[in-house]
Amino acid sequence: MRINAGSIFNYNILRALGSRNYRLFFGGQGISLIGTWMQIIAMSWLVYRLTDSPLLLGVIGFTGQIPSFVLAPLAGVLADRRDRRRILIVTQTLAMVQAFIVAGLTLTGIIAVWHLVVLSLFLGIVNAFDIPSRQSLVVKMVENKEDLPNAIALNSFLFNGARLVGPTMAGILIALLGEGMCFLLNGLSYIAVIAALLAMRLETARKERNDTRIIQELGEGLRYAFSSEAIKSILLLSAFISMVGMPYTVLMPVVVRDVLSGGAHIYGFLMTGTGIGAVTGAVYLASRKNVKGLGGMIPLAVGSLGAGLVMLSLSRIFWLSLPVMLFTGFGAMIQMVSNNTILQTIVDDDKRGRVMSLFTMSFIGMAPFGNLIAGGLASRIGASATLLFSGLLCIIAALFFLSKVSMLKSEIDRHILRQVN
Repeated sequence: MRINAGSIFNYNILRALGSRNYRLFFGGQGISLIGTWMQIIAMSWLVYRLTDSPLLLGVIGFTGQIPSFVLAPLAGVLADRRDRRRILIVTQTLAMVQAFIVAGLTLTGIIAVWHLVVLSLFLGIVNAFDIPSRQSLVVKMVENKEDLPNAIALNSFLFNGARLVGPTMAGILIALLGEGMCFLLNGLSYIAVIAALLAMRLETARKERNDTRIIQELGEGLRYAFSSEAIKSILLLSAFISMVGMPYTVLMPVVVRDVLSGGAHIYGFLMTGTGIGAVTGAVYLASRKNVKGLGGMIPLAVGSLGAGLVMLSLSRIFWLSLPVMLFTGFGAMIQMVSNNTILQTIVDDDKRGRVMSLFTMSFIGMAPFGNLIAGGLASRIGASATLLFSGLLCIIAALFFLSKVSMLKSEIDRHILRQVN
């Protein structure tokens, strides 16, 4: 039963906020994510300032995301076995500690690249356990299950709305006070989301399982996911796009400084532009009433991402690059949220943690390999040529995925009909 205080959200794009627990999460996460984006921007700028190396940008990206590739399946089993909210409280606390450590090292002037590599790896391990639990917990926060697609879209709106504020703040703070202040504010921002998690009232139906069955449960999750053509297709597409398309973010400091001859404030503006495009996509998805038609949007979104990367590779002027970033952010957002929403719709709840861990593995876990490849290519052929190559591969993937659209539509319709019955 929906609480009265949330009734105003019933029939608009904010309808998932009618659930008290989701409102708490939305507010706390909104504050925390601004800090997260400030740290992302400050970390990349600091690495490139210290090293002048596109390859080391790729290395930092690799260490921060490779744990999701290695540990996500185990994290998925843990999410299906344990209280997901408690897992998130632990992971958010550890992430806060990481932010304070990197802030201390930077503000005292003793920061070195090896510190950043180690701390990036530590945060990557934390995120490997955080993300599957967070994605799996959303369905428990929303009282009306029909609002789940809206909640997923609002999560993405939140993430990218923070991208509008965080990078701009980071660019200004870096120019005025240095990168350390960004790390410090990020650490403080975690207090909001931890407080929100503690304030939630969730029914926990924890199933006790024998620890000796972990490998068996991993295998069960893999068989379940890859026996479904729909789940398999989405996971493989997510993995490919994450490896060849999304690493453009680690090359942005190179593009800004070496191609556009800009500074930290230009970097912040361009990443904010990506956020505006992504927020536009998230608002559009949040306004949709259900998941029908999302399958057909995926190849269009991937094609949009690819075209944006091609145009970015050809631009040499900031004012031309900025609208291209809007285009790129829009395509990346529609692709990611559509994949996530379809998976959450068609997956069985008792396997949700494991399937979403595979999604984490494909969407985030493959990115470090792409970061290394992109960094290495940029060192040899330049950032612009690397972006051009990435964009063309995304366009090819979009054309290939067109053949999967009718199958996805049938799978979605079948699961919706089953839920109604």
